[in-house]
Amino acid sequence: QVQLVESGGDLVQAGGSLRLSCTASGSIFSVNTMGWYRQAPGKQRELVATITSGGSTNYADSVKGRFTISRDNDKNTVSLQMNSLKPEDTAVYYCNLYIMGVFTRRLEYWGQGTQVTVSS
Repeated sequence: QVQLVESGGDLVQAGGSLRLSCTASGSIFSVNTMGWYRQAPGKQRELVATITSGGSTNYADSVKGRFTISRDNDKNTVSLQMNSLKPEDTAVYYCNLYIMGVFTRRLEYWGQGTQVTVSS
């Protein structure tokens, strides 16, 4: 059994910063690609950023230069530092992890979601 716990969502003014974190726990053998997605009201869920086990990163064009994804492999944690936030960043943010369990093959897991609201 694997659990994901997200934290860090909040209400912030435009231009401000937030840091999201997502920690996986349970019967984990290894964590492969980690990522963050977001879903705004009335829109489809979209990729924000991903980071591979080797540290390679990928960002949506809309967040390049403003957001930074990082991971702590010892703690099975992925973080998203969000700077220069804009109202259009308002969404529910979900972490996404590919985890190989001690007794299971590689599976995809989603966090419960954390609300980020940016006021203008």
